[in-house]
Amino acid sequence: METISLSYPLTQHDIEVNGVPQTLAIGHFDGVHKGHQKVISQAVEAAKRGGTRASVMTFHPHPKIVLGQGGKYYACLTPIEDKMDKFAELGVDTAYVFRFDAEFASVTPGQFVEQVLRPLHVKKAVIGFDFRFGHRGQGTPEMLRTLGASFMEVDIADPFHLDEEKVSSTLVRARLASGNVAEAARLLGRPYRISGIVVHGDGRGRTIGFPTANISLSGSYVIPLFGVYAVVMHVDGIARPGVMNIGIKPTFQPENEQPTPEVHLFDYTGDLYGRHVQIDFCGFIRAEQKFASVQQLIDQIENDALLARRMFANPGCNEPSVYKPDL
Repeated sequence: METISLSYPLTQHDIEVNGVPQTLAIGHFDGVHKGHQKVISQAVEAAKRGGTRASVMTFHPHPKIVLGQGGKYYACLTPIEDKMDKFAELGVDTAYVFRFDAEFASVTPGQFVEQVLRPLHVKKAVIGFDFRFGHRGQGTPEMLRTLGASFMEVDIADPFHLDEEKVSSTLVRARLASGNVAEAARLLGRPYRISGIVVHGDGRGRTIGFPTANISLSGSYVIPLFGVYAVVMHVDGIARPGVMNIGIKPTFQPENEQPTPEVHLFDYTGDLYGRHVQIDFCGFIRAEQKFASVQQLIDQIENDALLARRMFANPGCNEPSVYKPDL
């Protein structure tokens, strides 16, 4: 998949290089959850039928950040690099990352259609039922259909429901905020994942018998409820099971306000420093808590690790059974 950065207004070079017949899915697509996958897959299939390029247009940074409404949107379910990976997995040929800035925020729905979509030779646009575009979100799906009627078709995807509940990025965030990573995985169609580089920590885990890999996150991720989780960490293409605490380590550093992921891998003794890793949340064990003594913490970590092992060993447990680490 080719990733192309665009900004408004399009340059002549942008138009000459990218102005080819294409079917375009348009949206922010944070999380690339099952609802987003439906929209993008619909575009990919339509492109195959029509013999056009299968493209996606997303916007970066999130419009709410630029418009000063970005408090809860600063962190992403899928930072831009992760989002590109998911687009590629869905069979997209070209991903346009359109810079959302103050100038683009002032573009009218008509200008977006005539000065962006028409020059790109969009033959079919595929959007979600709640898609909004143009200044102050004035553009609606039906308006897009009307404005583009002379040169493109518009397919409007219906909402995607699971158990009569509409799948949305907001719902995924809510499930993560409560620690319900199993339900978040169901909405996403995969485990929720964060990634980063293994860095040196304070070494305390090793002294208490539970060496941990401290992770410096590679993006501004949405952090689930602080606590302990059964996880799978992917290292050099190998999936390794373990247990992770993510939070502020109140037993040792109550003043630390930055959440830190610390992963203890089962039966692993290698050197991970400097490795880029991905961590899948597989099951919630408990919320973070402060212990009165280091021994109480050690006892609890032993119980946490035992429970995590049972989660992976028991296919009948309540957590998803799609995780198959290389035990």
